Amino acid sequence: MTHLQTGLSPETVEKARMELNENPDTLHQDIQQVRDMIITRPDIGFLRTDDAFILRFLRARKFNQMEAFRLLAQYFQYRQLNLDMFKNLKADDPGIKRALMDGFPGVLENRDHYGRKILLLFAANWDQSRNSFVDILRAILLSLEILIEDEELQINGFILIIDWSNFSFKQASKLTPSILRLAIEGLQDSFPARFGGIHFVNQPWYIHALYTIIKPFLKDKTRKRIFLHGNNLNSLHQLIHPECLPSEFGGTLPPYDMGTWARSLLGPDYNDENEYTHSSYNAIHVNEIHIEKQCFVYSENKNQQ
Repeated sequence: MTHLQTGLSPETVEKARMELNENPDTLHQDIQQVRDMIITRPDIGFLRTDDAFILRFLRARKFNQMEAFRLLAQYFQYRQLNLDMFKNLKADDPGIKRALMDGFPGVLENRDHYGRKILLLFAANWDQSRNSFVDILRAILLSLEILIEDEELQINGFILIIDWSNFSFKQASKLTPSILRLAIEGLQDSFPARFGGIHFVNQPWYIHALYTIIKPFLKDKTRKRIFLHGNNLNSLHQLIHPECLPSEFGGTLPPYDMGTWARSLLGPDYNDENEYTHSSYNAIHVNEIHIEKQCFVYSENKNQQ
């Protein structure tokens, strides 16, 4: 194990080896080979190239060095092409703060039985007079930037659940192909996160129609990881154990508090002069452990049956 893996449990190190082709003996060599490719793209400003940063791109592409470099290049190119989106990308930016306060995104304190972080979007909460779609996307990207600092999540990944209950046709009409493509490019093509599943629940017919429109922009791997459950929560529970879900999704956990993630970023004493620092996330991360154990214990017991 190298110093780049010191924060990982032995089980996660083994998982990285088996599932991501991560080899401690060649880790620094793999990183350097990606770094050496930067010279081939002088049109892109690679603003960060340290070992820990490049490593997350290798993990996202299962240590395929060329694919990891392509993702790294797309990460910075997306930011160059959308400069306004990334200006003042912090929790106290007014637009991002409003989105966070309205629960975009929701982030469960616990992880699922595979160690993946669970993100929630309650679509009907989108007040279009208050939050632009771009600010919601910015809040999601900021949240992912913070969460991906956790090496366990670089390996275990994320799952996203979108609840479309009470999402009106009028709201859906604002989801134009251009802004949906902006989101797809930012999340699918330009961010080093491993999404193990995207779950739609309670989706109306017009969300099915929207999905048909965006399907051509999705990679095959992404399409295979999108699950349309409708009102059938049993099919959701076959993939995510109820012990890891709040009651809104038929789970055994309490209803989700929309302010949980916002409070962890903004802090209890937030004022206009404060900026978010990672310390507030690290503090809440410590409190996650006892909740996460419930899902992992359940998973272990079920596997033994």
